[in-house]
Amino acid sequence: MTENKNIVSSKDEWQPKIVAFFCNWCTYTAADSAGVSRIKYSPNIRVIRVMCSGRVDPQFILDAFAKGADGVLIGGCHPGDCHYQEGNYKCLRRFRLLKRIINSFGIEDERLRLEWISASEADKVRITVNDMVSKVKALGPLSLPKRFLVWNQEIKLHPITTTMEEK
Repeated sequence: MTENKNIVSSKDEWQPKIVAFFCNWCTYTAADSAGVSRIKYSPNIRVIRVMCSGRVDPQFILDAFAKGADGVLIGGCHPGDCHYQEGNYKCLRRFRLLKRIINSFGIEDERLRLEWISASEADKVRITVNDMVSKVKALGPLSLPKRFLVWNQEIKLHPITTTMEEK
């Protein structure tokens, strides 16, 4: 009899999936520097390099959650140090808006995080990633794709939609 090690049998064995959008000039460089310096951090993160945190479209974050991410991390240059002058301020405005949007979907605040990490702060990448992974792990799986299926069933059973279908 063989054991399948890929089957998750308890909440303790579950590992969160976190998507990270890192600015090319600062946070991505810091993450790269952490790798070169052999600074270890949680492998639960998948990094997407963007030229500037200001280029992170809110739809990217919503798509990440919709496609199964348990958390999203945005990393950018410190305010005032943006390679594109004001990109991180644009990111901050979008981030605040996104917090309200994800709350309306019932997604906890801790699942979306914005951090200013400069190219020289490789250790801050480790601290931030490990902290986010532990917080999201404590929250448990988001399972948004499964929630969509439930919501679709609820919509089909709602009295308003059933009367609309009859017309």
